[in-house]
Amino acid sequence: MNTHRLTRRHTLRLLTAALASTSLMPLGALAQAGFDHQYKAWNTLLKKHVRWLPDGKQSRVNYKGFATDRAALKSVLDGLSAVPKASFDGWSKPQQMAFLINAYNAFTVEIILTKYPDIKSIKELGFLNRGPWKNEFFTLLGAKRHLDWIEHEQLRPVYKDPRIHAGVNCASIGCPALRDEAFTATQLDAQLDDGMKRFMSDRTRNRVQGGEVQINNIFKWFKEDFNSGYRGINRLEDLLAQHAEHLSDKPEEQAALRAKSLPVSYLEYDWSLNDVGR
Repeated sequence: MNTHRLTRRHTLRLLTAALASTSLMPLGALAQAGFDHQYKAWNTLLKKHVRWLPDGKQSRVNYKGFATDRAALKSVLDGLSAVPKASFDGWSKPQQMAFLINAYNAFTVEIILTKYPDIKSIKELGFLNRGPWKNEFFTLLGAKRHLDWIEHEQLRPVYKDPRIHAGVNCASIGCPALRDEAFTATQLDAQLDDGMKRFMSDRTRNRVQGGEVQINNIFKWFKEDFNSGYRGINRLEDLLAQHAEHLSDKPEEQAALRAKSLPVSYLEYDWSLNDVGR
């Protein structure tokens, strides 16, 4: 009997100590501990409603399916919006980047659904045909935000990784593909590399033709990102040289790309909605 009482007292002491240590944790740390950095709910929706085209270089989105799962999407968005800035600030850089890229893509799907199916391009949603990127239609890290805040005030200037352009998706055919999986900190580097490889291999958007390199307008709009010295890329031609085997199948063209001797031109951007069947 005495042994039983002693055991109970010891157990109670352990429980009390555990609760006390938890109560001393900052609220941000508690929120961080509870956040799903695997993004299982968002990943499930992407697996269900995003499809790679047969060549594996572009994807299409089943917005009708997303509309059917609007409640599940809202739960994902609410979870993203609930993250306190204090928690975010305590995360690793890969965790922060994955969070911001996933948030950008999820809120982009949401804004398309506000007008779907009566929409042919995301640019229809903005004022004076400027698109929705300055529209503060969601909350993130404790404040009202717009999509440009994520991309141009956070991802590009803070993390300085030009591969993010193969991560964020603007719901357009001209844009690098929306992946059929969520970005995660542990897979981020491989996912961004894979996204760039698929994008650069897509001859409808990047190619060697007529003695010149014809590339997507993203490389014109954000040229400074590819001149930043990231991983030895000091100018756009360095990037093209690194992807020579993706831009052309011909050895002589690949050699010219590596020699950085080909002139560069930019292809017209396709703002058509990346909806299934298009």
